[in-house]
Amino acid sequence: MNSPSNEAITQYKEARPPPIASVGIIGWLRHNLFSSVSNTILTLVSIYLLSIAIPAIVDWVILSSQISGDTRFDCKVEGACWAWIDQRLGQFLFGFYPASERWRVVIAFILLFPALIPWLTHGIPGQRYLRWFSVAYPVIATILLAGGFGLQEVPTDKFGGFMLNLIVGLSGIVLSLPVGIVLALGRQSKLPLIRWFSIGFIEAVRGVPLITLLFVSNILLPIFLPPDVTLDSIIRVIIMVTAFASAYMAEVIRGGLQAIPSGQYEAADAMGLNYWKSMRLIILPQALRVSIPGIVNTFIGLFKDTTLVIVIGLFDILGIANAMVSNPDWLGLSTETYVFVAAFFFAVCFSMSRYSMWLERRLARQRH
Repeated sequence: MNSPSNEAITQYKEARPPPIASVGIIGWLRHNLFSSVSNTILTLVSIYLLSIAIPAIVDWVILSSQISGDTRFDCKVEGACWAWIDQRLGQFLFGFYPASERWRVVIAFILLFPALIPWLTHGIPGQRYLRWFSVAYPVIATILLAGGFGLQEVPTDKFGGFMLNLIVGLSGIVLSLPVGIVLALGRQSKLPLIRWFSIGFIEAVRGVPLITLLFVSNILLPIFLPPDVTLDSIIRVIIMVTAFASAYMAEVIRGGLQAIPSGQYEAADAMGLNYWKSMRLIILPQALRVSIPGIVNTFIGLFKDTTLVIVIGLFDILGIANAMVSNPDWLGLSTETYVFVAAFFFAVCFSMSRYSMWLERRLARQRH
């Protein structure tokens, strides 16, 4: 029997290109939008609804809108009236912060990015030094915003607008993660006192709405403090928001800890690692990786909950919006105002969601 020639073997081994309909844009469409009859119907219905909604939205927001005018009555168009933005944008962003000192808020916001980057990604130049800057950033930001060291002091009752949402939200996010980790570990502790305290704290805080905790921080907490001790209202809000988010964060991380196979604990014991080293080097990294969706979901919910500060008299971006729509000069612009506010929250929450998805994909590639 004749053996196949080398040329025939070479042709046999050459990989054939995948079908055109299974790769590229066509392949993506078939896999994601037209993979079955039901998905095809839903896709076509969605395209039809979007074809109706998007042109109407673009026309109302941009094409038929008006951006000039001193009052609501200067708007003579059928679309949106954005005339108020040039007059109220400063309040929406900075609240009642002195206009001459708003550059300090802008600098604090710009410095936020180099403070966050070394913790959100890896492999950037000077990452070690940036992490040291991250540790010093809270002090730097506090001095810039509140004053001191030659800067004019600005009382915190002047803080407001989107600036206030960022301060409360970012403080709660940064503080709730480590506190939540400690509470999650404490709930699984073998020491009864630590375990009971962690369980009691988590269940007590999760059992009441955040608005109740904010009332406690504003009304009841000062009563229990010594007469010579006072806490700023924003500090009290940050404490309560952090406590609230930490309780939920603890349960998310506890779920991640329970998802770790028992063999990982046994492997840590076999390597001779003590409890804290095994948690820091083996268990917690895996538990946090599993818990990423829940952690980010808690962060997003926390940031949106910062609007509740309005109930205790703080004017965040939503409080500024409510005050503006009740102004006789701009009465009736509630739709434009709340769309404007929603755009800010969507930008921040969508960014956190996309970062979470990117981080999950990167960690999945590292595992493989």
